[in-house]
Amino acid sequence: MLLRILMIGDVVGKPGRRAVNQLLPGLRYEYGLDLVVANGENAAGGLGITLVTAQELLNFGVDVITTGNHVWAQKEIIPYLDGELPILRPLNFPPGAPGRGFLLTRHALIVNLMGRVFMGESDCPFRAMDCLLSEIKTESKVIIVDFHAEATSEKVAMGRYLDGRVSAVLGTHTHVGTIDACILPKGTAYVTDVGMVGPVDSVIGDDAESVIHSFLTKMPHRISIGKGRVILNAVLVEVDEASGRAASIQRIQQEEEQ
Repeated sequence: MLLRILMIGDVVGKPGRRAVNQLLPGLRYEYGLDLVVANGENAAGGLGITLVTAQELLNFGVDVITTGNHVWAQKEIIPYLDGELPILRPLNFPPGAPGRGFLLTRHALIVNLMGRVFMGESDCPFRAMDCLLSEIKTESKVIIVDFHAEATSEKVAMGRYLDGRVSAVLGTHTHVGTIDACILPKGTAYVTDVGMVGPVDSVIGDDAESVIHSFLTKMPHRISIGKGRVILNAVLVEVDEASGRAASIQRIQQEEEQ
C-alpha cells in the first residue's frame, strides 16, 4: 500500500494560513492524501507560532506541524509543546528543551531536524538522527524528515546520509522552492527546499520595501508581511508502507483565489 504524504512549505503569517484554509481541502480530495505535514514556525505574524495559529492550521486539515529556529519566538506556545498537540520542535535541540522532535501518527514517523550552518547553536542533526533511528521502537517503516536548514550543502549531505534509512528528507527554512526533487539511489525522496505558503510579491514572504530598507540602512526596522496574491508550495511523496521506500515525489504549486 502506498501512503500519500503532503509536505507544505513554511506557512507565512495570516496570508499563508488563509491559503492553507482555501487550498488544502481541494488538495486532499484531488490527491487522496493520507497525511499532511506543514512547517508552521512563521505562522504567527511571520515569526513563531501561537496556540491560536496552530489550532487554525490543524482545523484547516494539517495533521502535524513542524517548526525550526523560530519555534521560541512566541513564548506562549512553549507550555503546549509538551502536550497533546501534534507540534514538533527540532529533535537536535539540547536535552531539557520543551517539546518533542518526532511523532508517530497515521502509520508514519514524522521527524523535525534543524541544521547548524548559519543557524546558531544546536546539537549535531546527523548524530541526533542516528540516535533516534537506533533507539526508536516502532513497526512503521515510513519515516518523513523535515530538515529545517539554511545551507544547501548541509541539506544535500543529510539527504545522502539518510538515503535508504528514511522515506523522505524534505528541506524547509529558505522559503524558496528548489527544482531538485528526486528519489535518491537507495529509495529516499529528497528536495532541498519545499518553499513557502506566502505572498508572491515579497521577499520570502515579507514586504519587499521593508526588507530592502533594512538591507540599505542596517537600522532596526519592523518588517511586515507582504501583500497580494499568495502561492502554496508543497511536495507530495508516495511511500510504500511495507518497505518504507519512496515510490515518487512531485512538486505542487497552487495560487490562492482572489
